[in-house]
Amino acid sequence: MEQIEIRKARIDDVPAIYDLVKELALFEKAPNEVSSSFDDFIQNGFQENPIFASNLIFFEGKLAGFALWYFRFSTWKGKRLYLEDLYIKEEFRSLGLGKMLLDETVLEAKRTQCTGMMWQVLDWNEPAIQFYSKYGVKFDAGWLNVHLDL
Repeated sequence: MEQIEIRKARIDDVPAIYDLVKELALFEKAPNEVSSSFDDFIQNGFQENPIFASNLIFFEGKLAGFALWYFRFSTWKGKRLYLEDLYIKEEFRSLGLGKMLLDETVLEAKRTQCTGMMWQVLDWNEPAIQFYSKYGVKFDAGWLNVHLDL
């Protein structure tokens, strides 16, 4: 039987998380868009008053992927868990690990009394769209992503 472990990320996991983020950026065809640093991850996730949390998933002792989230407040819906990234390395896909990791994130939202979860998926990422559709999610229409880089 396969050994699968999901655990909260620790400060010593930052290099591995950062590598996964860079791998995700390659997958999303945006390798030059990653401008965060190790220090950003340490300062914002592993010091006093962290603004994000992360789970890692291991298959047979090997790091297979991660989920990273933070909480936001909706004036219409209340406290929401925002799933910033969920990524499974290519060699570990189709083993059910993404489902396990997402299910654990859903449990985290419930444990922390969120009214729901939100995340984004690229419109060309058909496997991810099909995966998320199994959860009965709603895909918002009519909304555009807006960001301001400082």
